[in-house]
Amino acid sequence: MTATSPALPRRPANPFRLEWGKAFSAFAKLMADKEDTAQVFEIMRALAGKSSPDGYRRLIATPRGGRIAYDRVELAERLMDRQWLASFAPGTVGAAYAEFTARENLSAEGLAAESRKGMDPQAIDMRHPLAWYGRRIRDVHDLWHILTGYGRDGLGEACLVAFSYPQTKSLGWAFIAFGVWLRSGNSGGVPVRNAILEGYRRGKAAAWLPGEDYEALMAEPLEAARARLGLGRPTIYDSIPADYRDAAAPAAEPATLKAA
Repeated sequence: MTATSPALPRRPANPFRLEWGKAFSAFAKLMADKEDTAQVFEIMRALAGKSSPDGYRRLIATPRGGRIAYDRVELAERLMDRQWLASFAPGTVGAAYAEFTARENLSAEGLAAESRKGMDPQAIDMRHPLAWYGRRIRDVHDLWHILTGYGRDGLGEACLVAFSYPQTKSLGWAFIAFGVWLRSGNSGGVPVRNAILEGYRRGKAAAWLPGEDYEALMAEPLEAARARLGLGRPTIYDSIPADYRDAAAPAAEPATLKAA
């Protein structure tokens, strides 16, 4: 009878590996059906890599960021508080957010619901620092629309996606932005690709938005907040007629997320 070696323990799966196959499949579905917003989150999960742990470490490296992480406020819940939103003075970030979400029929919970599609909700909503940080990045998306000046048209979404890559270092944003850039063109003298590249450059030059105290930021005058954060107007995007922006670029996150 021969002795057998004990079985080696199975190597745990790498939770930070990049899943390019899933990303390409989800992008194809998104381009085939621009209302299938769940594919955006599928791409983000497939290509998140170490962006969340890296971002979280950067957050807690400062006293303010450490306090924010310690308090662990769920921004979706805060942003769903209509009474709180109504308390902000005209011209503030909070007032602009309240007007924007009412006009577009948006809600933070609607965005959260999209992120849970095809996933175990417990994986999204789990009580863990990195899961909380991921929810924080998700929940500020519409606030970044307001701060950057990008609309929810197809080109505005593409520009904000490009802006989000240098801010978060998540390859999912870069993948979507580059895919939209490839499918777009500067036809008819309209600088669509240049507008997307401008979004990337603005994201690289601006202050690090994931580290902002958003509860405090909401009370700031919008233009003062933009100046403090290094966010001038998106000049190339602004130069493109509004009625052309949806046709100019395939929408990167086009579906209207209805208020819950």
